[in-house]
Amino acid sequence: MFLRRQFLAGSVLLLAGGARAAVDHWAELRSGRAVMLLRHALAPGTGDPPGFRIGACETQRNLSDEGRAQAGRIGDLFRDNGVSAAAVYSSQWCRCLDTAEGLALGDVTEQPLLNSFFGNREDGEAQTQALAAWMATLPTSGPVVLVTHQVNITGLTGIVPASGELLFVTPGAATPLPVIGRLTS
Repeated sequence: MFLRRQFLAGSVLLLAGGARAAVDHWAELRSGRAVMLLRHALAPGTGDPPGFRIGACETQRNLSDEGRAQAGRIGDLFRDNGVSAAAVYSSQWCRCLDTAEGLALGDVTEQPLLNSFFGNREDGEAQTQALAAWMATLPTSGPVVLVTHQVNITGLTGIVPASGELLFVTPGAATPLPVIGRLTS
């Protein structure tokens, strides 16, 4: 009993001394205090072919079979961490929409602010600021997942994510957004 009290007293002193527990990024997502940024799953290549058109998947770079399977595994990862449903927003590019649907977390809403500016880098800063401002208005009542592109995530956070990488961020109008967790799938 004496050792137990000593351990508890030492723990209180350690906490009082400024030590902090690691942030549970999944709990932050579940509560709505964090938002998930997800780079679309594997889609071989870079950019889009000439003649690209939104809404015409045959003109775009699309998910590979491995990318579709990866999206399903990412959805399983969410469920394994207590997220069975979420508000899911996606870029209008087919590879993002297919990733978002593959998560199987609920209806997917297209959000043009999540569209890639890879081919129009001069639009990047304004679009990034508009996206960050929009993110600051998202409801904080539960999990939110944003499926987008590398350039968008890099603009928001300064991080260059891999395909299918997940970043837990604290939304706000100022960039770079604070990243509280990061997972590769």
